[in-house]
Amino acid sequence: MRGGDTRFRKGQSGNPAGRPKARRPHISAYEVVFDKTLKVTQNGVERELTIEEALQLQTLQAALAGSRMAIRQVLKMIEKREAALAKRNPARPAPIKLEREYEADNAWEALRILGIADYEDTVGVEPDQRRMKLTTWAVQAALSRPGRRKLTEQDVRDVNLFTFDAEKLRWPRGRVA
Repeated sequence: MRGGDTRFRKGQSGNPAGRPKARRPHISAYEVVFDKTLKVTQNGVERELTIEEALQLQTLQAALAGSRMAIRQVLKMIEKREAALAKRNPARPAPIKLEREYEADNAWEALRILGIADYEDTVGVEPDQRRMKLTTWAVQAALSRPGRRKLTEQDVRDVNLFTFDAEKLRWPRGRVA
């Protein structure tokens, strides 16, 4: 039946007493026990410890005595402590000082070590006067890269001069002037 009497009147709550109050706080039995304190005598000195601290101390002593379970537990406690300390005090990385040296001999030597360039074999030329030449595969890789500018006749002559086996190069279409 629509529009007729309903179970509750308009404006009146279906639960006039409201939500029931929580009967107990949400505290576990362990938390109640851990909050208690004990009087402990260590090296002739009496002091108060919470149950949690006493258990940790007992676990540490068992670990020092060689108990593997206790050792694992102590390592876990150490990890938790270190994580909490790291979260509270994040380590700032030390600034890195960069130094750059630009020397042509170093660059050529690096290219030689990587197999990208090598000295030209010429008879009668002093070793320090020899010309470096690029390997064919390295030059071909550079020529094959898309989006490069057109090469002039002088560029082509220079590439041929400084490349081993330059006749094996495949020049890209439309890029040589």
